[in-house]
Amino acid sequence: MEGLGQWPFMIAIFVVFFVFMILPQRKRQKEEKKFNESLKRGDKVITKSGLHGKVFELNDKDNSLVIETMAGKLKFDRSALSMEMSKKLNAPKAEKK
Repeated sequence: MEGLGQWPFMIAIFVVFFVFMILPQRKRQKEEKKFNESLKRGDKVITKSGLHGKVFELNDKDNSLVIETMAGKLKFDRSALSMEMSKKLNAPKAEKK
């Protein structure tokens, strides 16, 4: 009967872990999947390493894309794109007062 008092504490730790660690990660994965599926030719993107360019070609077979930069055309895996930076790049800019 001594171990019975530890169960609520263990359940509470699991719930906190689930709410603060697992749920946000699932949400982020869904957003990234939606972002990758919504890419189209001509979209401006930034890779996680900081390379800027435009989507030139999309390949659904191997989940890759070709980015056209000033240095030429480079092939990347879609997971190499930075969703946050690409969204900032494409966000409408507010007018300065």
